[in-house]
Amino acid sequence: MRFYDALQMDPSVLKRKISACDTGKEKAYYWTAIAVRSVLIVAFAIVFISLLSGVFGADNTPLAVALFCMMLGIRFVNFEYCIGDSLVALAAVLAILVLVPSAAAVVPPVLLIPLHFAAFFALLYMTTQRPEMGNGGLYSFAYIYLTGNPMMGESLIRRGLMALVGYLICGAILFAKHRHQHKTTRFHHVMGKFDLSQPVHLWQLRMALGVSLVMTAGQVFGVERFMWMGFACASLLSQYPYSGSTIARFRQRLVGAVAGSCAFFCSIW
Repeated sequence: MRFYDALQMDPSVLKRKISACDTGKEKAYYWTAIAVRSVLIVAFAIVFISLLSGVFGADNTPLAVALFCMMLGIRFVNFEYCIGDSLVALAAVLAILVLVPSAAAVVPPVLLIPLHFAAFFALLYMTTQRPEMGNGGLYSFAYIYLTGNPMMGESLIRRGLMALVGYLICGAILFAKHRHQHKTTRFHHVMGKFDLSQPVHLWQLRMALGVSLVMTAGQVFGVERFMWMGFACASLLSQYPYSGSTIARFRQRLVGAVAGSCAFFCSIW
């Protein structure tokens, strides 16, 4: 295998290849590919995010981070319907990510739950027909992160312009990588298949409802950096296929939250 081809592989695939290697030389080859891949991704992330932040303002760095993650994910995972409808959906996704966080910062509290639920469910339904591929976590992260960092006025205009640039980049990647897939499947076909007896639709509904309730609670009660509540909730609910027990995951995240909080307080003393 060429080294370039190894760099294109997912780390989980490379680790499986390492486990199947018979010689130390082969294992070193794949470990080197993992290390170089990680360095290149981090370096590219720094350049990409710094460039967008420099052009559109440091206050819009959260969207630059979200766009970088979307750009990496969209190379490998599509929306499971034709490219024309996928490009329209991508535009709708970015519109939600730009506009809804700002709207949520100013609407009356009574409207927060329906606003977050509608926006979050729409994101998941447009992008995540196969949660096991990771799209759900990607767009959940983007929505929660941007909701915790809303923009107004001139900054919001710059955020919209950044989203337009992101659309052109991600749209080009989506077209180049996936234009020949799912040619006969339209988005209205996907909508027509909605059925709460299907695990994927129950997963989407549960994620949207849980995150919208937690995000609303954080905003209504004035919790500082409430987006971390959203991250924790999304992490607990993101498991697919659905598991009836989240106790172990809850304990792990509780321990992590306590440890992180202690480390933060120690760092500021």
